[in-house]
Amino acid sequence: MVIRRIELTDFRIYKHAVIDLHPGVTAVMGLNAQGKTSLAEAMSYLSTLQSFRGVTNDALVREGVDTAYIRALVVHDDGREILVEAEINRAGRNKVLVNKQRLARVRDLLGVVRCTVFAPTDLQLVYEGPSVRRDMLDDALVALAPRNDALRLEVDRIIRQRNVLLKQSNGRMTDDIEMTLDVWDAQFAEKGTQLGEARAKLVARLTPFVSEAYESLAREPTPVDVVYEPEWRRMGLAAGLAAARTDDIRRGMSTVGPHRDDVVLHIKGMPAKSHASQGECRTLALALRLGIHRLVTEVVGTAPLLVLDDVLSELDPGRCEALLQHLPLGQVLITTAAPLPPAAHPDTIIRIANGTIVPSEQI
Repeated sequence: MVIRRIELTDFRIYKHAVIDLHPGVTAVMGLNAQGKTSLAEAMSYLSTLQSFRGVTNDALVREGVDTAYIRALVVHDDGREILVEAEINRAGRNKVLVNKQRLARVRDLLGVVRCTVFAPTDLQLVYEGPSVRRDMLDDALVALAPRNDALRLEVDRIIRQRNVLLKQSNGRMTDDIEMTLDVWDAQFAEKGTQLGEARAKLVARLTPFVSEAYESLAREPTPVDVVYEPEWRRMGLAAGLAAARTDDIRRGMSTVGPHRDDVVLHIKGMPAKSHASQGECRTLALALRLGIHRLVTEVVGTAPLLVLDDVLSELDPGRCEALLQHLPLGQVLITTAAPLPPAAHPDTIIRIANGTIVPSEQI
């Protein structure tokens, strides 16, 4: 899959820009705050209709206007051309068309454009709380099979409804509360178990790819492990919910289940969060993204777009060189404010200044 052309109108700093893209590696260069990351953000937005920077619609629309547009021509490996158009409104009533047909659900877009993003904020995959690692796993499940999005949403719905019931109980178990809780627990046990099994299978498949990516970046054999072993999976979710029911009623919230899982990352047998250096943690975060990218490529049969936003400033020179020498096949977009290192040999260079593409003769 390749994005051949992208057109931005009133998106972030861009008033209007049309950018032709090519297969292979593209380096997007320019000073800070000129629109490099915004271009990467627009391209990745088409895969999930969310910003990888975690911002709201309001931040995506250029100041002074109410609506932004992203249009992209996507070419799949079998030669199919797909036009994807996203309308982003400050009020939140967004619209997406695929080949001029409006999509009723976001999940209908999943698989049309696949994208893997590494950004400086990905260091939080190692340092921050469990939710960022859960999201990483669940996003990967959806990239592997869009139907997993329905499972994730169903589990979220059940948890929300169960929590509403628990809060309504005011800490007291009545016959009505118990009867309704039994219904939600049966649904939660079924769907939550399915999500836990999907995560466990993903981690088992993903770990070798992460280990391989880490070793290629570090240039030395390094034991790396991704561990997903929630306690409730050992006893079964139904049993876990039953054991926690009294505490759940007292606290007014669901204390057991996949919504509280964590993924523990190890380097050289030790938890990375507490024992690894910052350089090792940055390398591990990048290895996680590259590992997922390579697994999705293997399973789906086509490489997603790979966006490396400001990655060259995050790694030491040796690991930068290793990354550039081991870039996966497919379309790769690298943004940088610094000069390209000698190991970089991009197929295309795009320079951006103040939201404008600089003509080649001005380079």
